[in-house]
Amino acid sequence: MTDNAELVTAFTELYGTAPEGVWAAPGRVNLIGEYTDFNDGFVMPLALPHTARAAVARRTDGELRLHSTDVPGGVVQLRVDELAPHSGHGWAAYPAGVVWALREAGHQVTGADIQLTSTVPTGAGLSSSAALEVVTALALNDLYELGLSASELAVLAQRAENAFVGVPCGVMDQMASACCTDGHALHLDTRDLTQRQVPFDLAAHGLRLLVVDTRVKHELGDGAYAERRAGCEAGARALGIGTLRDLPYDGLGAALDTLAESGADESVVRYVRHVVSDNARVEQVIALLDAGDVRATGPVLTAGHVSLRDDLRVSCPELDLVVFAANAAGALGARMTGGGFGGSAIVLVEEVDADAVTKSVLEAFTSAGYATPGVFPAVPSAGARRTG
Repeated sequence: MTDNAELVTAFTELYGTAPEGVWAAPGRVNLIGEYTDFNDGFVMPLALPHTARAAVARRTDGELRLHSTDVPGGVVQLRVDELAPHSGHGWAAYPAGVVWALREAGHQVTGADIQLTSTVPTGAGLSSSAALEVVTALALNDLYELGLSASELAVLAQRAENAFVGVPCGVMDQMASACCTDGHALHLDTRDLTQRQVPFDLAAHGLRLLVVDTRVKHELGDGAYAERRAGCEAGARALGIGTLRDLPYDGLGAALDTLAESGADESVVRYVRHVVSDNARVEQVIALLDAGDVRATGPVLTAGHVSLRDDLRVSCPELDLVVFAANAAGALGARMTGGGFGGSAIVLVEEVDADAVTKSVLEAFTSAGYATPGVFPAVPSAGARRTG
């Protein structure tokens, strides 16, 4: 569905009346800082041009009607006062969870008709679910005049995913979708949600950031994500700190020795090493961008991938192949992005090398017998907004 007019027409045909407006919220790629957000750490996402869009109208009768042009099936019809966590509903759990979270927070949302469509690839690690949550939250915030800030909407959307859907994600994806700005990466401190928009105009430097969607579907609800979160929390407890954010990088070596001596599980040691070093990598990238040395961020991205592959162990053969093939073909750096176990990688390249690097990655996938990946440029784009 290409534009607002089509979405409005689809809404009107479905529900028999025109929507009160149209909103959009983007997917994201994370430049650096992975699995750090639920450890109160640093992240650095940027919004994609790909968005979830919603045409919405209020209801006063307690009915919530949800429909997506992207999913086979009819309208999902729910009662707002009967919404309950972990009650299923498939894709519709994401927008329904937002309504539940708003009402739990004391906001009088009395129902809605919602028609959704999205260009954010699903299962690609690009936060298609957060885009659905944030676009729903923004629309209801506007229509019901709730007066919530973008950050507050992101936190409510995260609560929907954590408590209603049951995925223990951190707040990065929702904050990126709600708060990113055009031409910038978002430096976010997930402890206090302070944020800084960092200029990230790659074209001005003759560079391009490619997203390579491996087409390998990941499923964060399968327990692997939760297991790593629990391991990070166990590491913090064993070290006597609140979260791994409290461990400075220069204290990492001693902390790892302490964990090993205390008999901590080997996986916990690895997880701690990844999180603390990735927080340091975010700060390293910030310093390089502030100094105007964008190219020097490439090796930091690759180092981040090695850590995700070897310490966190959330990569997969296809993601590793993207990184290897891209770097071998002259990329400045590459890493998996998002939750892993499939999904996407990002590749930083000289603009003049983008086609050759892309060709090398595609050929490597063909040689390995893998499905052809999707490749597109990541253009830092605007966060959630009303579009009609």
